[in-house]
Amino acid sequence: MKKVAFHTLGCKLNFSETSAISRMFADKGFVKVDFPSPADVYVINTCSVTENADKECRRIVRSALSASPDACIVVIGCYAQLKPEEIAGVEGVDLVLGASEKFKILNYLDDLSKRAHSEIHSCEIADVNEFRGAYSLGDRTRAFLKVQDGCDYTCSYCTIPLARGASRSGTIAHVVGNAREIAASGVKEIVLTGVNIGDFGNSKGEDFLQLIRALDQVSGIARFRISSIEPNLLSNEIIGFVAASERFVPHFHIPLQSGSDRILKLMRRRYLRDLYAERVSAIKALMPHCCIGVDVIAGFPGETEEDFMETYHFLHELDISYLHVFTYSERANTDALKIKEAVPVSLRRQRNKMLRTLSAKKLRHFYGLHSGTQRTVLFEGENDRGFMYGFTDNYIKVKTKYDPALVNRLRTVQLSAIDSDGIATLQDLSQEESLITIN
Repeated sequence: MKKVAFHTLGCKLNFSETSAISRMFADKGFVKVDFPSPADVYVINTCSVTENADKECRRIVRSALSASPDACIVVIGCYAQLKPEEIAGVEGVDLVLGASEKFKILNYLDDLSKRAHSEIHSCEIADVNEFRGAYSLGDRTRAFLKVQDGCDYTCSYCTIPLARGASRSGTIAHVVGNAREIAASGVKEIVLTGVNIGDFGNSKGEDFLQLIRALDQVSGIARFRISSIEPNLLSNEIIGFVAASERFVPHFHIPLQSGSDRILKLMRRRYLRDLYAERVSAIKALMPHCCIGVDVIAGFPGETEEDFMETYHFLHELDISYLHVFTYSERANTDALKIKEAVPVSLRRQRNKMLRTLSAKKLRHFYGLHSGTQRTVLFEGENDRGFMYGFTDNYIKVKTKYDPALVNRLRTVQLSAIDSDGIATLQDLSQEESLITIN
């Protein structure tokens, strides 16, 4: 029986696509094994955001070949689209499939023997216009549902449009159909994912608000979570709908990238800081308990100390919960390379550290505000040295003693102290506390 193993780098969107591709292999009789167990085929799904992508790809290929020297190695994903020749030069790689070809992977695997030379199958990114739906399964509690792909924005630092093409999406009917399939598997939470999900339906006469209204009617799913949405696409109507919904949870992740209007313009973002602050205020007015995450880039070209401190103080004053901090790194074929005033790498890292410290303080403060309150937790299945973890609806990570009866269950709990790892602990879970049932 033929075996296949997968290794996925990067975002939730990549994980949803890997899972969809793995089901295609299963339909053809392959048995999925954990990476890097011995296998006949290894599929490596790459990311263009990851620093040192070439080095990382080489390491993963070596790991696969050490387990199965004669296996067929296939590399797909954003990095495969951007740098196919570079990946083809990695010793041991047999196939490199670009954005248009990754879902046709089985067409290239009639012969699983090692190639004498790497094969590249790709096309110009301008020709990539088909939307392929996908969703992840395997984690019993949570699934990533792809609703959109590509991006029409031209942020000066970003390679995603070069790797994934123009913005496109499925129909509401198609996405709802996938959500129902996920519900039938027993998964309780769906995370909506894409490159720019607020742009959903831009060419089909549908929009993101209509999508979430339709998903809110899907039976069997307790929670829908919006993975990330641009501030200029996060309307008052979307915020109001989430606030009123019993299934869409009070958690937004909203990219900022800089708190300096001058840098935002250099980045070619589609908003300024005042709009961002307005979005945060609108959310908190309706959902004071809402968790808000923020993407921010440290050390963008031309970022002066004044620009950075503007960002730092802006974030310090905002009522947000945590930061995802990225150190700027140069990307080929991006307009940011034309900005000559590069920030020294050591200073980029220093600014990154300051923002990560601020994030830790913000998160601890947010958790502290909820100490002693009751929230609903969805418990996960991993047994970590006698403990298990889960997340509240508003994305507070909690832990309690492992109990297999709690796995994939929603339970109302009393949040207690915050431990040394910054995780909320629970009071003892008594039988009297209610389990939440899903219609």
